[in-house]
Amino acid sequence: MKVDIEKRILAANDEIAASNRALFAAHGVFVLDLMASPGAGKTSTILATIAALRNRYAIAVIEGDIASKVDAEKVRAHGIPAVQINTGGACHLESAMIRRAVDTLDLDALDLIIIENVGNLVCPSDFDLGENAKVMILSVPEGHDKPYKYPNIFQVSEAVILNKYDTMGVFDFDEEEFRDVVRSLNGQVPVFPVSATKGEGVDAWAGWLAGRIDAAKETDAR
Repeated sequence: MKVDIEKRILAANDEIAASNRALFAAHGVFVLDLMASPGAGKTSTILATIAALRNRYAIAVIEGDIASKVDAEKVRAHGIPAVQINTGGACHLESAMIRRAVDTLDLDALDLIIIENVGNLVCPSDFDLGENAKVMILSVPEGHDKPYKYPNIFQVSEAVILNKYDTMGVFDFDEEEFRDVVRSLNGQVPVFPVSATKGEGVDAWAGWLAGRIDAAKETDAR
C-alpha cells in the first residue's frame, strides 16, 4: 500500500512538473534545482552565481526551507527577487509548490530561476519540479564518502559543485576517490571545485551554467 501511495504522489507531482516545464519554456526561462545537505553552502553558492551572471541574465530565486525566511532575505539584499517557500516539515520541494511560487514572478522579465531546495541528500532527487537541470553541492567537510551513501542524488545531477574547496587541507577528503565514485555513478558529469564565499572556481561553474541557459534559449526559440 505504501508503494502505491508513493507512486500516486509522484505521478501527481510529475503531471504538474510537466506543466511547469512547458510554462518555463514558453517564457524562455531556465530553471535550476540546486540540492545539497544543510550547511553545504547553497545560499553562498547562489549569491556567488548571481554575482557572476547578473550582468548577463535577469535572475530570481526560490528559497525552500522547512521554516524561516533568512535565506530569501539574504538574496533580496542583493537586489534579486526571491520567493520563500516554507514546507512546514516536508524534506523536499514539490512541483505544486514551485507553481505557486512562480505565479508571483514576472516570467517574461526573467532568464534564470535558481531553486534552493530543502537541505537533504535524499528526497529532493526524487521530485521533478519542472526544472531544466538538477545540480548538487557537496562541501569538503561532509567527506568524500557521500556518493557511496547517497548515490541517487549524484546520478540525477547534471553537475556537481564541490564547495569549500579551500578547506581541503584541513579535512580528510580523498578527492581522487570522490571523483572516481562520482564517475562510476554518472559518467562524465562535471565536478566544479568552488570556494563560494571567496569567489574561487565560480567562473568555471558559472560558465557551464551560462552554456546551458543559452542552449535552452536556442531550443525554446525554435
